Amino acid sequence: MTLAAPSDGRPGTAATRLHLGSCPDSWGVWFPDDPKQVHWERFLDELAAAGYKWLELGPHGYLPTDPARLADEVGRRGLKVTGGGVVGALHKRTTWEHDVAEARQVAGLVHAVGARYLIYLPQSYRDLDGNFTDKRRLDNDDWNCLTRQASEMGRIVSGDYGVTLVFHPHADTHVGTGDEVDRFLQETDPSTVSLCLDTGHISYCGGDNLAIIQQFPDRVKYVHLKQVDPAVLDQVRADDLGFAEAVRLRVMCEPPGGIPDMAPVIEALGRLGADLFAIVEQDLYPCDPDVPLPIARRTSNYYGSIGVTG
Repeated sequence: MTLAAPSDGRPGTAATRLHLGSCPDSWGVWFPDDPKQVHWERFLDELAAAGYKWLELGPHGYLPTDPARLADEVGRRGLKVTGGGVVGALHKRTTWEHDVAEARQVAGLVHAVGARYLIYLPQSYRDLDGNFTDKRRLDNDDWNCLTRQASEMGRIVSGDYGVTLVFHPHADTHVGTGDEVDRFLQETDPSTVSLCLDTGHISYCGGDNLAIIQQFPDRVKYVHLKQVDPAVLDQVRADDLGFAEAVRLRVMCEPPGGIPDMAPVIEALGRLGADLFAIVEQDLYPCDPDVPLPIARRTSNYYGSIGVTG
């Protein structure tokens, strides 16, 4: 996990290494444009100041979307891009064309700046106020649609842009629990769909990160490092709160103060035999703009102390 990266700046394949990065989410950014959020230039400045070298783009449109300008802005701060995120309702046939168009937009930008991952998040079934906007569980027809369209989406972005789709299980979505993750990976095409293992969301939904790594070692291609405050999580479950309200209660906490225990997870990832990006996420929306940088510095130092480097 501490061998030098290849000279081109990208992870190689000869030895395992976890490459530490972060993203706008750790600065309280959930939307392309929101007055509650820190300006993107300050975010990039502080990301570099906190010691990170790798950057996940966050919501499309928050950072510049012109490839040349984006490459200049990140490059002059000593940063490199790992990938970009997109949200879609792949369990719905009616939104397929829209979802494909959005994925193509982000995948095109990711490819243009030399990155290679599309982090695909399923659409939430609750809004920011906790109201349900979709059913909580999918029936078999919807599951079949989800897995078929996820596999096809992965084929599109890989074939047309050379970008790997890594699916991100998430709280308040239809793929979050351990059983749901298991079913999703069993029923999607392993040649086109990989997994973004978000340690916090897996724990939030009651799953076992170590079990997923052990059962699906070849599917874990990208990682979000995150911890959950178990006391806040107990309150969230008791009151059936939506994820946005849970974040406002600071359910996602600074390591090493939450779950899962990160050292065993890092060790398990280190045994996979393939280089991985490990992106620090700490959901903070909304937050005071002076809050993220000190947390980011402490978090970067913590992960460096347990073997995750740039």
